[in-house]
Amino acid sequence: MKSQEKKSVSALPEEGQKTSFALGKTNLILIAISFVVIVIGFLLMLGNGTTPEAYNPDIFSFRRIVLAPGIAFVGFVFMVYAIMHNSKKRQQSDNKAA
Repeated sequence: MKSQEKKSVSALPEEGQKTSFALGKTNLILIAISFVVIVIGFLLMLGNGTTPEAYNPDIFSFRRIVLAPGIAFVGFVFMVYAIMHNSKKRQQSDNKAA
């Protein structure tokens, strides 16, 4: 009988092999941009609230009720796009590897 060689399974790549991340440089840049947009949206929502001693009508301003949540929502939608984005260069390299 022939002896069967056991292949070692390792999470680390062997020498000479390139590691490939799930997200490319473009994806990471788009994710960073969307994160900044989300933070801007949340910062626009900040402000003083109403206290029992004084009523603050600014809590119902256009900026805090409409604009800021809209900007944050756009940032979250753009985050999904940034994660799902697949560049043409990456598609070509994936097709060559397959």
